[in-house]
Amino acid sequence: MPSQHQLRRRSAATTPLLLGLLLLTFVLVALGLGDRAIARMAAETLIRVTMVVGFWIFVGNSGVVSFGHAAFGCIGAYVSAWLTLNPAMKAALLPGLPEGLAAADWPVLPAAIAGGLAAAVIALLTGAAILRLSGIAASIATFAFLAMVNTIWANWTPVTGGTSSVVGLDRYITPWVALGWAFAAILVAALHAHSASGLALRATREDEVAAAASGIDRYRHRLLAYTLSGFFCGIGGALMGHFIGVINPDGFYLGLTFLMLAMLVIGGVGSLSGAVVGVLALSIAVEGLVRLEKGIAVGATTFALPPGSQEIILAVAMILILIFRPAGLMAGREVMLPARWVARRGT
Repeated sequence: MPSQHQLRRRSAATTPLLLGLLLLTFVLVALGLGDRAIARMAAETLIRVTMVVGFWIFVGNSGVVSFGHAAFGCIGAYVSAWLTLNPAMKAALLPGLPEGLAAADWPVLPAAIAGGLAAAVIALLTGAAILRLSGIAASIATFAFLAMVNTIWANWTPVTGGTSSVVGLDRYITPWVALGWAFAAILVAALHAHSASGLALRATREDEVAAAASGIDRYRHRLLAYTLSGFFCGIGGALMGHFIGVINPDGFYLGLTFLMLAMLVIGGVGSLSGAVVGVLALSIAVEGLVRLEKGIAVGATTFALPPGSQEIILAVAMILILIFRPAGLMAGREVMLPARWVARRGT
């Protein structure tokens, strides 16, 4: 008979599978409705799942709030664009690209992975300095990094196009492609959370002094999580660029930063399930409110919310959640099969 500890570990191992089934159901329902706008919303939501889960890998396990992860999305998006855009278009839009990048014409999958790896390398290099800080100082440093990347990208006109949008990216992202990447992010996040490094990092989150007394190297574990987090945010940025077909530095700045934070806070920072549920809840709510603002016909009458109601309603909802459920919708709990079901199956 397995011990209680073994049963808990087996039960926790079902979390990625159940979250994957939740997202699969979401895609099937969205596609089953036969509405192209809802199908696009589903794909965009799953891209956000990839980014927010990547964001959670660091923030959820370390307890350090980062304002800089949108910058990794920017890096991933531009690296993928540099590698996949038609060389003739790059010559016209980005004349300052190095010769190797200017002539590159990569398939979309390797380019997305390259974008994630480039973001991970930048995360490793910048994290080596930023993560020597702690608490609010580290958070401010990540915001400074975000501002620095945005400023460089907005002024590096021959290479990034500056504040002008880079157009012409292959729009290959479907709900199924986005689902595959979202599940990959969830699986890696779960594996990291239950690894020795993930457990050690959460120990430093709960009590830094006790963790240090136990010989845990907080800096090393934070840097690993930060690098892994940067990789999936970079992948998410590449996916977003190829979903819209256009990229601009301001698309990966404050708006995206606060959206990711809002999704994580609404779902609950304390669990991987909270990151996924927060993205789904906020994305579905936004879609519903947008449609209500446009108006819904009921018989001969059309009901519509006043313009701007979406932002007000969402703001009020977030305030109420923070007041009455400060730990988020999931309150730090994971979606998993009960231990008794796992025990019954094991026997």
